Amino acid sequence: MFSVTVREHFMIAHSFHGKVFGPAQRLHGATYVVDASFRRPELDADNIVVDIGLATTELKRVVGEFNYRNLDDESEFADINTSTEFLAKVIADRLADQVRAGALGEGAHGLTGITVTLHESHIAWASYERLL
Repeated sequence: MFSVTVREHFMIAHSFHGKVFGPAQRLHGATYVVDASFRRPELDADNIVVDIGLATTELKRVVGEFNYRNLDDESEFADINTSTEFLAKVIADRLADQVRAGALGEGAHGLTGITVTLHESHIAWASYERLL
């Protein structure tokens, strides 16, 4: 299996509901480094997994929707714990939509999966892996 990974970052504010979150129940900020890995079993006609430039552009656009936002104020996340795991899935699903829409180029239609990893710090991260 071949893969290509592109990286971006974004900053958000949010809070959580539930005792399991302890002090994170209060409003707090997070700066995430996000890696999006695109995979396929065979290289395309140009011998690449995906156009790195297009993949970078689309990742930046997707995470830009959240950058410098308080997710508690976003209607699509009303009453949802926007955990790192949850956000990794949201980003992966939106990237998958862009692959299907052709935003990552014609060759991207041969992709078979995406993994999004959100790094909360140098010692903690979460990932979501999905098929295309």
